[in-house]
Amino acid sequence: MGIDRLDGRLLELLAEEPRIGVLEASRRLGVARGTAQSRLDRLKSGGVIRGFGPDVDPAALGYPVTAFATLEIRQGQGPGVRAHLAGVPEVLELHTTTGSGDMLCRLVARSNADLQRVIDRVVGIDGIVRASTAIVMENPVPLRIVPLVRQAAGEGLP
Repeated sequence: MGIDRLDGRLLELLAEEPRIGVLEASRRLGVARGTAQSRLDRLKSGGVIRGFGPDVDPAALGYPVTAFATLEIRQGQGPGVRAHLAGVPEVLELHTTTGSGDMLCRLVARSNADLQRVIDRVVGIDGIVRASTAIVMENPVPLRIVPLVRQAAGEGLP
């Protein structure tokens, strides 16, 4: 789904102030409330906006250690491994990948020692042949979306 500059401005505003109401958003964007609402509805139904949940920091919840685990999966065992990993609360994301591994998951733990417990739980299923884990040292570019929104809206082009 393509977006235009107004969609981009609306998305940027929502990224900066997720709790802003449609009326205030329309005022700041200089458009009618109905226009802002219809754009918002279109972006939601088109799958561009996936939700409005809080942006929670795992470290603030007591999980300051982040790691990425690359998993090699036994042929035909993907669905079972996916279901298993979905049941591990410390698995924040799971991606199937190409390359040396089959899946990449982002994990969190309460400490480096607790990370071993999490990894043991992650690999505690027969479908995982091998796991390789890398601990995150720092996150200099946290997950962001606004630069991509600007580019998609044509604002980031020369």
